[in-house]
Amino acid sequence: MGSWGVKAKIREAVKRTSTNTFLTLRASLSLHQISQTTTHHSLLYNDLPKPTHALLLIKPHPLLSASFSSRSSTAFQLFNEMPHRDRGFEQAHFCHVIYFIKSFAARPTNVTASIAHCLAFKMGALAHLPTSTSLLTAYSRAADFSSSWALFDEILYRDVILWNAMITASVENQCFGVAVNLFVELMGEGVGLDSTTLLIVVSASSHMGNLTQGLVLHGISFKTGLLSDSFLCNALIDMYAKCGELSSSECVFGGMEYRDIISWNSMMRGCAYNNYPEKSLWYFKKMAYSSEQADNVSLTCAVSASALLGQLSFGQVIHGWGIKLGYKDISHNSFENSLISLYSQCGDIQAAEILFKEMKYKDIVSWNAMLDGLALNQRIWEAFDLLHEMQLLGCVQPDSVTVVTIIPLCAELMLLREGRAVHGLTLRREMGLDFSVTNSLIDMYSKCKDVKRAEHVFKAIPERDLVSWNAMISGYSQNGHSREAQHLFRQLLQSYSQCSLSTLLAILPSCDSSEFLQFGESIHCWQLKLGFANNPLAVNSLMLMYINCGDLVACFSLLQTVSAAADIVCWNTVMAGCTQNGHFWEALKAFNLMRQDPDVCHDSVALFNVISACGNLELLFAGGSLHGLALKTLMESDIRVQNALITMYGRCGEIENARIIFGFSCNRNLCSWNCMISAFSQNKDGRRALELFRHIEFEPNEITIVGILSACTQLGVLRHGKQIHGHVIRSRLQGNSFVSAALEDMYSNCGRLDTAFQIFQSSPERSVAAWNSMISAFGFHSNGGKAIELFHEMRECGTRPTKSTFISLLSACSHSGLVNEGLWYYSNMLELFNVEADTEHHVCMVDMLGRAGRLGEAYEFIRQMPTQPEPGVWGALLSACSYHGDLKMGREVAELLFELEPENVGYYISLSNMYVAAGRWKDAVELRRIIQDKGLKKPAAYSLIDVGMG
Repeated sequence: MGSWGVKAKIREAVKRTSTNTFLTLRASLSLHQISQTTTHHSLLYNDLPKPTHALLLIKPHPLLSASFSSRSSTAFQLFNEMPHRDRGFEQAHFCHVIYFIKSFAARPTNVTASIAHCLAFKMGALAHLPTSTSLLTAYSRAADFSSSWALFDEILYRDVILWNAMITASVENQCFGVAVNLFVELMGEGVGLDSTTLLIVVSASSHMGNLTQGLVLHGISFKTGLLSDSFLCNALIDMYAKCGELSSSECVFGGMEYRDIISWNSMMRGCAYNNYPEKSLWYFKKMAYSSEQADNVSLTCAVSASALLGQLSFGQVIHGWGIKLGYKDISHNSFENSLISLYSQCGDIQAAEILFKEMKYKDIVSWNAMLDGLALNQRIWEAFDLLHEMQLLGCVQPDSVTVVTIIPLCAELMLLREGRAVHGLTLRREMGLDFSVTNSLIDMYSKCKDVKRAEHVFKAIPERDLVSWNAMISGYSQNGHSREAQHLFRQLLQSYSQCSLSTLLAILPSCDSSEFLQFGESIHCWQLKLGFANNPLAVNSLMLMYINCGDLVACFSLLQTVSAAADIVCWNTVMAGCTQNGHFWEALKAFNLMRQDPDVCHDSVALFNVISACGNLELLFAGGSLHGLALKTLMESDIRVQNALITMYGRCGEIENARIIFGFSCNRNLCSWNCMISAFSQNKDGRRALELFRHIEFEPNEITIVGILSACTQLGVLRHGKQIHGHVIRSRLQGNSFVSAALEDMYSNCGRLDTAFQIFQSSPERSVAAWNSMISAFGFHSNGGKAIELFHEMRECGTRPTKSTFISLLSACSHSGLVNEGLWYYSNMLELFNVEADTEHHVCMVDMLGRAGRLGEAYEFIRQMPTQPEPGVWGALLSACSYHGDLKMGREVAELLFELEPENVGYYISLSNMYVAAGRWKDAVELRRIIQDKGLKKPAAYSLIDVGMG
């Protein structure tokens, strides 16, 4: 009969028979028939009805379904080695059946167990308890728990050994609740129990994390006088540790009459499990002074604890001890794997590599430990090479831990190409259903700015966990897709009744402007409802959200509410948020409020933020005072504070102070060089910026390139700009939108508009800065029509115009004489584009009207402004009056400017030139005398030529 015929026969028979005759029917198949159905065996038995015993309705918690550790399987080892029944109970002709079952007991399969079952049935050995017990165990270890249960259910006379086997089968198949219920049933039947029974059930409670059950079992052990069994005590130590009751574990350990190596190991593992590595080492040292000799597990625990504590020297001692005891061979890989982790975490990656290369046999944990060590020590490309070597050798294939180790590297360094390659590996290895892998991929694509691929991974997950939702929401939020993040959050609320703290932290960054303030307030309500009102992370994220949405009142009100418990992190959050959003005065206010709190002391992060605020406000005196505070509190050596001081002094025009700080810095990083190059560029010292760039000690990044290109633009030296462009191409930075914008600006200012436009067209990603640079370039070259065309193309591409966009556009209209077009764009800025006009836009409008000779309109435009005009607006009108020779209006405007900015020599020079042009030499001489009396000096003009600066 073919396999499909056998399958049909069984299905039909099952329909006709009750569950109680299931095993009889199954055993009636001949050995020949079973051997023919090997290929379809799993399909055949999956179609059979499952036992419907009430105990099977209990499901273990999904978080407790992890596999046992090497020593947690003591229950099964003890069950294998427990005393056999009396020999008189056995019959001689059943011995070969038991021998046959034991021959494949190490790795039984469903087929071999079924063959043994048929053999036992034919010989009438199913009533023989040792045979039935062995069969039950074989089915369990073949992962056929339903058959184990059915066999157990049909045995009428059960002794304690059979009960122990069934409880063990339940634990082996992660049915921990079933194991506990079987124990309750055993107690009810009065069969009696032994220490093995209690040991197995304690293991089940340990995996369930059920402390109450564990306490009951401890009480039963005490009542029955079985606590003298060291195996049972070891299981109780492990159970209490896994339930977070380390003190109870120590009490059990202290009360043991005899402690074996497993007792010490259980105690050390328990301490490590509860994040007490120092206690773990203490027990290890105490064991070393006892008569017990350390084994592989003891040494592994001690090395792991040393790694957590960063005690390299003690770890090296254990390493030497392990070699002396002979634990450096194939059978003790865990010891060498823990040593690799120790050396990696303590920064001695060379020792880890030597140990890894000398290993005779490397399992997957060895490769993963070495990969993690390389990643931890920033040896990124070596980690990729090791992964490639691992695949080439083929003896061990990457698993989900390997992938989860390597993907964060791609995310951290934005290595999208390498990340996609690893994604391909996960598809080939069929890891698509592993949540840790898919969630890491979503995070990687999000951090690499590839939100579309993150979406594809997210949508391909058949059943998403909460982490998947959080990762995707965070990806949307961090990439500026606020509406998509909030829409996905609403979908999440329909799937999960409760959010986690991580969900709130993921969605809050999506509230990044005033239009999302109401949504942010609703998230605040959710935070209160879920009980996170006093959680520091939640409070800090909420304060940052209110700052991003422009509601500083709500932010400071929330800060006041938590002020009693506010630590330095809370204050730093407020100061950093204010600084990043341009609220520099508020950042200084927060710093002063923090200084009034005697329980909070500023740190380097606080100084970094307030020094940055002073730099943006060009408050040289306040910045100098903070420099003194940094010196007084010994924080000047912090590299972040040094970099902030360099930037602050550079923005305040104190370039020599910035250079001194840079020169005395002992631990400069790339950011230090970038700050100094930017300081030179901002102070129009492009030559020194180029000289500094030639001596840079790090590989330049995109920020370095933008800073040095700005210097080339100031100098107008195309030769150096081309060299920087070549470096950009070699470094593969041409795809960066900010680098492209800087190149466009450099080429257009050096007269190569065609090259600038080619770079713009070839850019894979066009940022707002790139569009603005190109619009400004066309305007600078008096091609306003093309600038307007680009503006409309920018809108069609979905890029939102900013204030800088309209400055470039209005300037282009001004230089090209497109007055009517400029007036239209200015009038519709707020209504159509949601951009509010500020001083720079007003200056552009006055300049545009003035260039066109419409001075009266320009004057009326200023007079009708809703706010007090800044001096720069009047200055633009003064320049227009000087250009067109309107002395009357020019004099009136100049008088206003003399009151607003009496120290600005440019206004005096402009009016003086107007007097000269009108032939009023006496007035011009008088104005020159005033300039001399005031001690004002006009900066000397200069021209540049390239004479080969290196």
